[in-house]
Amino acid sequence: MSAAGGDKYQYLAAISVNIISISYGAFCGWPSSSFLELAAENSPLETGPLSPKDQGWVASNICLGGLFGTFLFTWLADKIGRKWSLMWMALPNLLGWVIIPFARNPMHLIIARFIGGAAGGGCFTVIPIYISELASDNIRGTLGVFLVLTCNFGVVLAFILGYYFNYAQVSWIVSSLSFVFVGCFWFMPETPQYLAKTNKVEEAEHSLRYYRNIKSNPAKELSEELQLELQQLKTTEKPAGDADDDDAEATGVTWADFAKGKTRKAFLIGFGLISFNQLCGCFAMLNYTAVIFEQAGSSLKPTIAAIIVGGIQLVGTYLSTLLVDKLGRKLLLLVSAVGIGLGQSAMGIYSYLQVTGYHVASFSWVPIAGFSFMLLLAAVGLLSLPFLVISEIMPQKIRSTAIMLLMSVLWLISTCVIKLMPVFTATLGMHGTVFMFASLSFSAAVFIAIFVPETKGKTVEAILASL
Repeated sequence: MSAAGGDKYQYLAAISVNIISISYGAFCGWPSSSFLELAAENSPLETGPLSPKDQGWVASNICLGGLFGTFLFTWLADKIGRKWSLMWMALPNLLGWVIIPFARNPMHLIIARFIGGAAGGGCFTVIPIYISELASDNIRGTLGVFLVLTCNFGVVLAFILGYYFNYAQVSWIVSSLSFVFVGCFWFMPETPQYLAKTNKVEEAEHSLRYYRNIKSNPAKELSEELQLELQQLKTTEKPAGDADDDDAEATGVTWADFAKGKTRKAFLIGFGLISFNQLCGCFAMLNYTAVIFEQAGSSLKPTIAAIIVGGIQLVGTYLSTLLVDKLGRKLLLLVSAVGIGLGQSAMGIYSYLQVTGYHVASFSWVPIAGFSFMLLLAAVGLLSLPFLVISEIMPQKIRSTAIMLLMSVLWLISTCVIKLMPVFTATLGMHGTVFMFASLSFSAAVFIAIFVPETKGKTVEAILASL
C-alpha cells in the first residue's frame, strides 16, 4: 500500500473540513475593501458613513465572537462529536454573511461580525482536534497547517472579490461556501478516537480503516502500526457498566488533570506559543498595511496593497505545509520568530531615522521589504504552527478543554492588542511600537529554543515523555 494511497482520505477530510476556514478567512479580510465603501460619503448605510470608531468595533468584534464560539463549539465537540460540532458551524458562518447585505446601521454589522466570529472560534478550536485525531503521525503536520493555509486563502479571496464587487455582492458570493462545506464534509466519518471514547469501538475501527484507506476485511491487511492503533482504540472502550458515565467522561476534566507535571508543562508551552502568536504584533500590524505602504512612498491603491500582503501570507503558509513534516515544527517556529524580529527591527530603524530628520528617501523600500519579510516568516511559523503544536502536545483527556482555554486567551489578547494599537503608536510612536513587537518576537525565539519540543512524527505519548 503506497503512502499516497493510504493517506488520500485523510487529505480529503482535511480539505473538506477547511472549506469553512476559507469562508472565515474571507470574513477576516472583508473589512479591508468594504470599509472604503461603507465609510464613503455615499455609504449604503442609513446612518451615513461608517465612522472610524464604528469601524474599530465592527473590525474587532470578530474576536469577541471567536471567544464565544470557542466555548460553544468545544462544548459541542465533546457532547455531540467533532464532526457534528463542525457541521453546526456552517449555520453562524452563513448567518454572518447573510446579515451583511441587509445591514442598515453599524450595529447590524457588529452583530454579523460577532456571529461570523463565533464560527471562526469553532474552526480554530475544533478543527485542530479533528485533524490530530484522524491524521497519521507522518502527515499530521501538513494536515494541521491546512487550517491557516485555507484561512489565508480566504483572506486573499475577500481582497480580490472586494476589488471587483461591492461589499454586499462579496457577502452573497462567499456565503455559498457554507453550502459547499456541508455538501463535502457530510460524508466524512467521526474521528476514531471520539467514537472509541463514546463506547462505539466497531464504528471507531471502520472510521480508522476509512481514514487509512484499508478494506474493512481481513486484519492481515493491517500493518503492525495500524494494528497497534486499533488496539489502542479498543483499550479506550469503557466497560458496559460505565456507559451511563459517558457524559461525565466528556466533561470530567478537573484542575488535578492539569496539575500533573508533564501535562502542566504542555499547557504552559501552549500558553506561551498562543501568547506570542499575537504579541509578536504581526496580526495587529496588518491593520497598518496602507500606512506602511504610504510611508514608503508607494503609489499602490490600498486594495492592491492588501492583495499583495495577502498573497505574501498565502505563500508563507504554503511553504509551511511543504516544510513542516520535513524540517520539523521547532525549527520553523524558531526561524520564524527570529525573522519576524529582524523584519520589525528594519522597519523600526527606518521609522526612527525618519522621525529624527534623517534623509531616508533613498531607502523608502525598507519598510515594504521589512513588512513583507516579516509577514512571510510569520506565515511560515509563528502565525500558523502554534495551533498544530498545541493539539499535538496535549493529552487526549484534556485536549478539548486545554485548547478551549488557550484559544480564549488568544482571542482576548488579540482584541486587546488591536484596540490598544492606536494608543501604542500615539505614546511610543510607530518606531517605538515596532521595536516593542520586535523585542517580543526575539523573546518568542528564546522561549521556543528552550521550552518547545519537536513533535514531528511523534505520538502524544512520546511527546509528553520528552517534556
